[in-house]
Amino acid sequence: MEGVRPGGGPPAGGPGSGSSSGSGSFPSLFPPGLHGIYGECRRLYPDQPNPLQVTAILKYWLGGPDPLDYVSMYRNLGNPALNVPEHWHYVSFGLSDLYGDNRVHEFTGADGPSGFGFELTFRLKRETGESAPPTWPAELMQGLARYVFQSENTFCSGDHVSWHSPLDNSESRIQHMLLTEDPQMQPVQTPFGVVTFLQIVGVCTEELHAAQQWNGQGILELLRTVPVAGGPWLITDMRRGETIFEIDPHLQERVDKGIETDGSNLSGVSAKCAWDDLSRPPEDDEDSRSICIGTQPRRLSGKDTEQIRETLRRGLEINSKPVLPPINAQRQNGLNLDRAPSRKDSLESESSAAIIPHELIRTRQLESVHLKFNQESGALIPLCLRGRLLHGRHFTYKSITGDTAITFVSTGVEGAFATEEHPYAAHGPWLQILLTEEFVERMLEDLEDLNSPEEFKLPKEYSWPEKKLKVSILPDAVFDNPLH
Repeated sequence: MEGVRPGGGPPAGGPGSGSSSGSGSFPSLFPPGLHGIYGECRRLYPDQPNPLQVTAILKYWLGGPDPLDYVSMYRNLGNPALNVPEHWHYVSFGLSDLYGDNRVHEFTGADGPSGFGFELTFRLKRETGESAPPTWPAELMQGLARYVFQSENTFCSGDHVSWHSPLDNSESRIQHMLLTEDPQMQPVQTPFGVVTFLQIVGVCTEELHAAQQWNGQGILELLRTVPVAGGPWLITDMRRGETIFEIDPHLQERVDKGIETDGSNLSGVSAKCAWDDLSRPPEDDEDSRSICIGTQPRRLSGKDTEQIRETLRRGLEINSKPVLPPINAQRQNGLNLDRAPSRKDSLESESSAAIIPHELIRTRQLESVHLKFNQESGALIPLCLRGRLLHGRHFTYKSITGDTAITFVSTGVEGAFATEEHPYAAHGPWLQILLTEEFVERMLEDLEDLNSPEEFKLPKEYSWPEKKLKVSILPDAVFDNPLH
């Protein structure tokens, strides 16, 4: 449960607690990590020292459901010279470390990120005659924060969030989000680390798909050029009824050219997917192909999950020759060397301990495989092939219902355990499939109807017998059954 608290009279230690003097001093009860964030807000809004806030009635560290202690709501007058309209500006408090005493975040020092390293902001166009900010954006921000806390996946500028519902629970076309740097708020140094500010930008389904096919930063730049779709400060207007491509049809040409030139920056997704080994029966008990995913489920080891996470992370970088890290990549205390302790990246297993020791899982070369996807995941296969593999990159599907993972790699990716001679290879439940450019082109032709998934009925099967590869698009219910 949350409560709306007017300015003046916040609980002790809250952002507006007490009154600050002209020297900028704060009461001793003011949490040090919150001090820096609030100072940045005061820099932007010196005339609003006690903004309206949505506050978690029962704090997360006391067992409450809402990770954000506060969401402050400011009235921003915009900038008429830049064609920036008046709007409400929301700022979260809680994804970063506010207290420094391990009650929420593990304290890791002042040199790295504070907590998750960022706070969320949101800019909502102010409607004519609106005297107070709507509070639904605060619940939206709490929803995103719950995802971050539960998954320990952090957000970055250019990321997209598939929400599949109007952000304000209305009939709006604004049903998804992109994330970018807040145009006004600067990173702040707190005693517990650095905090940056990531702004939520509401987008239509067509704009989300364009970001997936190309990249989030490219679509954000286009949104900045269309005043009614965001403008230079990327202000969300929930009443916007047209996509940027309907407002300016020429923008679709820029996206198409960007996809052709750059490919896609989407290097992997969590998905409903599975795979089966259709290879011939083993000739002897020592044949490693006797290990079958369908009958002997396994969990990914820590090193496997690290490699998949690196696959996604490196895939977000536009490199001339992408590299999959070696299976035996070095780790220190079970953590990535370039990440803060206790934080997981996007594909780490929910279990910190592997059921099967990494060293006992043999990399197996498979002769024939059957890939299974639900409709939403299958619709991304053309993106995987055209936007990633044809640009010499890789793409990973990580099952959301288990530890299965499927990585497609091109011949330009180094470090993969699938090769042109043995294009299907598995390491435990992680399958890699290497596809040549010629085969990718053929698959794109055969899978053309995936671009219009509403026009075909499930189940749908595609097969390339000479390649010993089969792909099935199945109903969601199949993946909810562990015996699929």
